[in-house]
Amino acid sequence: MRDMNASTHVVVGLSGGVDSAVAALLLKQQGYRVSGLYMVNWTEDEEGYCTAAQDYQDARAVCEELDIPLHRVDFSKEYRARVFERFLADYAAGKTPNPDVLCNREVKFQPFREHALRLGADFIATGHYARIAHGPGGPRLLRAVDANKDQTYFLATVEHAMLERVLYPVGGLTKPEVRRLAQQAGLPNHRKRDSTGICFIGERSMREFLARYLAPAPGPIEDERGRVVGEHPGLMFFTLGQRRGLRIGGRRGAAEKPWYVIGKDAARRALVVSQDARHPRLHRRALVTQPFHWVRRPEPLPAAPQARIRHRQAFQDCRAQMQPDGRVRIEFAQPQRAAVAGQYAVLYDGEECLGGGEIETVL
Repeated sequence: MRDMNASTHVVVGLSGGVDSAVAALLLKQQGYRVSGLYMVNWTEDEEGYCTAAQDYQDARAVCEELDIPLHRVDFSKEYRARVFERFLADYAAGKTPNPDVLCNREVKFQPFREHALRLGADFIATGHYARIAHGPGGPRLLRAVDANKDQTYFLATVEHAMLERVLYPVGGLTKPEVRRLAQQAGLPNHRKRDSTGICFIGERSMREFLARYLAPAPGPIEDERGRVVGEHPGLMFFTLGQRRGLRIGGRRGAAEKPWYVIGKDAARRALVVSQDARHPRLHRRALVTQPFHWVRRPEPLPAAPQARIRHRQAFQDCRAQMQPDGRVRIEFAQPQRAAVAGQYAVLYDGEECLGGGEIETVL
């Protein structure tokens, strides 16, 4: 971390959770002038699934305990325009989007950063489990010490310049250490459970949520031979490899085994399924991303990088090749299960996260 003192103002994005609370705690203990900023990203919650109201109260309680000011800003319009509308459009197009990646790039490190700078921030900080190495070549995004909590996958498309004034105070800690520090400091949310899923969906199923915004588009469910084995309410409700919710009863001539989604035929609205959990259509060795977002682009690309196509997936050996149009082709040493358009492929060189790109084509 750079040399700073009490005149250095750090604005911490407080979510109401224990990680961002400990980030603020650590910065204050290290002598910085700390302010909290609570972001409202979602306001439409007629049925009480979103926990934003309680989260704000938890953030207030943390700031009172730490004796730091708390600012509140409403980014719900930006979130709807930059994240939610694209989320719906991608699902309608048959993709499997990841709104957490978009939220970090389009909200937490753009309007949040700009608002914090207007508050006089010298640096911004969050409770992400990641590390930043500031050096002559600019910031480098590094994996967190706690491999189980590492969140660099969600940060991989944040623009390089946006990380110039960013701190990740908990990136060098494990989750148990974070909770212990919170308890020792008397933070009121030290036992608060980790948030899971997406705020605007809450604890309900993805199908239940999408049905409120996307019109039904039923079609046939077919096996790999083209035989109709059922009907589905819409391709957007299913993703590659899924086995729950297909509602395919016993079929004459079929084994008493679960069915798996192995493909979609959008032109015919057909959902293709198989009882083979290791069907070749579920496992692919190569993919091409949309134009890649580099946190830091090395020249040349590393000869033996690793990649992951979902959060917390084990790092996969691969080869990466730049395309003339900015896309990246990634070939894996081992076939990858259920790689689909809309997910993100993220590249690593050892501990460093190089960047990520939305999967466009699976080969």
